[in-house]
Amino acid sequence: MPRILSGIKPTGQLTLGNYLGALRRFPSFQEGNEPFIFIADLHALTLPIDPKLLRENSIDIACFYLASGLDPKVTTIFLQSSVSEHAELNAILQNYLYMGELKRMTQFKDKSSKMKDEAIGMGLFAYPVLMAADILLYNSDIVPVGEDQNQHVELCRDLVRRFNGRYGEILKLPKASVPETGARIMSLADPHKKMSKSDPKGDIFLKDPMNVTRKKIMSAITDCGSEVTYDPVEKPGISNLLTIYGAICEMTPQEAANVFKGYRYGEFKKAVADKVVEELEPFQNRYLAIKESGEYKDILRDGAARAKKIAHKTLTKVQKAVGLLVL
Repeated sequence: MPRILSGIKPTGQLTLGNYLGALRRFPSFQEGNEPFIFIADLHALTLPIDPKLLRENSIDIACFYLASGLDPKVTTIFLQSSVSEHAELNAILQNYLYMGELKRMTQFKDKSSKMKDEAIGMGLFAYPVLMAADILLYNSDIVPVGEDQNQHVELCRDLVRRFNGRYGEILKLPKASVPETGARIMSLADPHKKMSKSDPKGDIFLKDPMNVTRKKIMSAITDCGSEVTYDPVEKPGISNLLTIYGAICEMTPQEAANVFKGYRYGEFKKAVADKVVEELEPFQNRYLAIKESGEYKDILRDGAARAKKIAHKTLTKVQKAVGLLVL
């Protein structure tokens, strides 16, 4: 049975982009697969974050996972920091990726370009190493990621080839999976930027009241003209809304555009708002009920125990392969 691994960083409020690109897809992983879905709280430390916020965000993600329809009897749900093998394997694997490779990572270049050198932590630079450890600990076959993380999975594959070339078939070669629709939801305030957990005007947060969600969509930046067509270059604002609608209705943005032939912008935005609210309102209600019940605590503990059994076997295998004395 193929093993799938995915996780979300608790670095800010989750958005509609997170829902459409990840949470909404997670339950489908349970059909004929063995999913491992974790909260990437160690990754959240690569940039400064308030400790209280980190804890609150971690709880939210656990509840969002369950609200999305993940069954803890089928899916192993856990906190990354609850399985110490992530950090231990990271300490070994950092010796098998090189500075030149890490410097070429687009995400690192984008984030570090906005920072002074003295403010760039080693964790940010070596982010792909820890991500590789996450993936490889569980002998993952498939790693669902957004477009911005695909490069990291490719680097992980390079690491596996390098490591296995030296020590034999120790690590399993994973494969990235990028969704065709809903993979990149853009800001409603600036459709040239990805919806990113940090823009209160351009982001639809999963905890937003439904009237706020509706207002944000109705206020979304649109484009010249009045025809609803899918053209990311000439009409990025309208194209983003079509991507959102299409992702919810499981159709391509072009197919969504065909639905709205003859619509004016106002009518179109209202239809998108209706569809988003129809999708998010029951999801949000489930999230609130789960958070209130506190059931996520035992689920995270049980998930970490299950994850640790597999992670420890992989770590021991790697430790023996590189020559560490395992007693």
